[in-house]
Amino acid sequence: MYTKSFRVLLQRFATLKNVCYCKYSTREFRDPRFFNLYQHAKSRLLDDQRKSGVLSHKMEVNRVRLHFEMTGDGNHSVVLMPGALGSTRTDFAQQLNTFNKQDFTLIAIDPRGYGQSRPPDRDWPLEFLQRDAEDAMELVRKLDVQKVSLLGWSDGGISAMIAAARYPEIVDKLVIWGANAYITKKDMEFYETIRDISAWSEKMRVPFLSMYGEKYFRTQWSNWVDAYKNYFTKRNGDICIAEVEKIKAKTLIIHGMKDPLVPLEHPDYLHHNIKGSRLYIMPEGKHNIHQKYYREFNFLVEHFLKR
Repeated sequence: MYTKSFRVLLQRFATLKNVCYCKYSTREFRDPRFFNLYQHAKSRLLDDQRKSGVLSHKMEVNRVRLHFEMTGDGNHSVVLMPGALGSTRTDFAQQLNTFNKQDFTLIAIDPRGYGQSRPPDRDWPLEFLQRDAEDAMELVRKLDVQKVSLLGWSDGGISAMIAAARYPEIVDKLVIWGANAYITKKDMEFYETIRDISAWSEKMRVPFLSMYGEKYFRTQWSNWVDAYKNYFTKRNGDICIAEVEKIKAKTLIIHGMKDPLVPLEHPDYLHHNIKGSRLYIMPEGKHNIHQKYYREFNFLVEHFLKR
């Protein structure tokens, strides 16, 4: 049972996290009220309670309010970046709940226009994945984290590669899966076949429909296909080829051999062009290997991050 004083502290924390929003100067990146109370609350919890709780918060980043969730009590900060139209809750439940929270602190992000980082609705400039990378790194700066490892799935993996290339002094290690540096004609043809969400299985649709409703999800998914078509037609299929060759972070590439969205050609290319990278293949894995095979995935990633 909690003491009366501790219940009051938790109530204050719950209230503050919903309204704790301020403008930041170039010198003061974080809201001291929020972080001081967060640390105070953690210090009063038992070890098991401290490591199991997931904190939900929003912060102004590049003129939008990004939603993120934090959990864990470790010194190693790990940023989780979701896939297309993904969010902390649709994409990373098994990591937020079961990852090693003694050694790691997880920071999972909803990119702008995704999940709870709305409003505003998602828009799609030509280099939208580059913008997501900049948003993620600005959040890291405002959290006053000096070094991070990045875990990126699919689109999040692409943005994580861009961030690692642009900010080598901040990004220590990189884990990516279901990501690609370019788009082929065959890739683009496949994206067109999945434009209509009515053709998806119910299992694939339900998490997104629950998060967004059908109208928003149907419209934005079609916009996502068009956004990739822009990379294909206006950048000759080049998403981040130059950035890949600049990555200095120690990198682990994980790939599901049966991934229908990202053929083996793409992880092979990344492995060949990211110096010193490691490639791990899951023979039965598809695109969502971190969800279906989360125990193997988490163990593998934790081991890599600790090395």
